[in-house]
Amino acid sequence: MKRVLMIAYHFPPLAGSSGIQRTLRFVQHLPKFGWEPLVLSADPRAYERTSDDLLADVPEGTVVRRAFALDTARHLSIAGRYVGAMARPDRWVSWKYAAVRDGMRMIREFKPQAIWSTYPIATAHLIGAELQRKSGLPWIADFRDPMAQDGYPTDPLTWQRYKAIEAHTLHTASFSTFTTPGAARTYLSRYPVDSDRVRVLENGYDEETFAAAASSNVERKSLNPGAITLLHSGIVYPAERDPTQLFEALGRLKAAGTIQAGTLVIRFRASVHDDLLQSLATRYAVTEFIDCQPPVPYRDALAEMLAADGLLVMQAANCNEQIPAKIYEYLRANRPILTLTDPQGDTATTLRAAGATDIARLDSAEDICRILPLFVNAIREGMAVLPVRQAVANASREGRTAELAKLFDLALMR
Repeated sequence: MKRVLMIAYHFPPLAGSSGIQRTLRFVQHLPKFGWEPLVLSADPRAYERTSDDLLADVPEGTVVRRAFALDTARHLSIAGRYVGAMARPDRWVSWKYAAVRDGMRMIREFKPQAIWSTYPIATAHLIGAELQRKSGLPWIADFRDPMAQDGYPTDPLTWQRYKAIEAHTLHTASFSTFTTPGAARTYLSRYPVDSDRVRVLENGYDEETFAAAASSNVERKSLNPGAITLLHSGIVYPAERDPTQLFEALGRLKAAGTIQAGTLVIRFRASVHDDLLQSLATRYAVTEFIDCQPPVPYRDALAEMLAADGLLVMQAANCNEQIPAKIYEYLRANRPILTLTDPQGDTATTLRAAGATDIARLDSAEDICRILPLFVNAIREGMAVLPVRQAVANASREGRTAELAKLFDLALMR
């Protein structure tokens, strides 16, 4: 069996990021397609929050090395301040030095045939590039989302660092992968000389984990008896998933008598920004409709998706080339999906193609006022639209892993 060295900051026991699932499920499924994964991750001290709930999903016998790393903001600051250069391209740049050393040791010991690194921690690509330079092995760089964007990162020096990393990576890696067609198009136009090595490799869901979650939730019980419960599972980013217009719409609908307390609950699970949500609920006098809940183990989060009356997606127009990883889990949960996003973005396009056609602009209280009552009434009457079965089947993590294994095989032939 061939071997691949996989460089990933997001890996158990890190908690609080859906990005963990991408690498973890690749690690689980790659042996089925002839590739043994060797994982090079970061020391858990670098993580702001940890949880053991996904460690059991790492296949027994998998080689996992955790290189020394610090979080500049938490470990190297004085009175909350630190030198900017110590956090470029990101707060975990200290990971690079030990990871390159440990990665070369792994290459000498296990003799992998390829290297894979994954963003959104840009330092992972710095590590991948250096290991590729030292070893000469083919390198597949997983960008997921775009790096240097208009206005992001906001710090000009960090933006320049991002731009340099992505340019070097596109020129050097055997393949660069992105999770959405829009992101891939951006890089095809930005680096036309390297366009033949840009690929789309979407996120997905893990069927085995869903089956386990379903078995623990055989009888689907209402999350809030008597009320329709819409679930937003995951982080509410203040800029990229700004919920202000949703809360304003709730206030308008309440004032008009269109919705009443006890008939609708919007549950935010593990939002990270409960204070923002509670502040907005107070401002628009809709506290009775909002339910903020803490993080739970991953399988429990999936079981909650299966039990919800409907699922809520929020994605701002400034993320039109990105798709939240959880929408594939939403599709697999087979519940009605309300999508608040730009209708022209990749999130809307993907969900529309999967049959989830209840879409309104996240930045328009008027649009939300129009669609929300219709969506809730459709659920109540048993007439809500569900995802198309074939679209769900196409989004499995196992299928995505098969695509990745093919890229590894192609990289060996280049």
